[in-house]
Amino acid sequence: MNKMDLIAAVAEETALPKAKAAEVVDAVFNAIENALKNKEEVRLVGFGTFATAKRKATTGRNPRTGAPIKIAASTSVRFKAGKGLKDAVN
Repeated sequence: MNKMDLIAAVAEETALPKAKAAEVVDAVFNAIENALKNKEEVRLVGFGTFATAKRKATTGRNPRTGAPIKIAASTSVRFKAGKGLKDAVN
């Protein structure tokens, strides 16, 4: 499922026009993105939790040459599925 499929599903489920459903989906994504930018956790009970995690700088190897390379520290987004989502998938 891609974003357009998600918009179509939301429009069908809520009886909204696709343009309005697209605004709703974009608003939800923006709210999650802004919360994560502010280092906040997004907890959707029954669905899951989005959180940021820091990765330390490390040394890796170039797979072609075997030469060591430096990998910079970074922040990544993690998602942990909630019980409701896990139960629905199983």
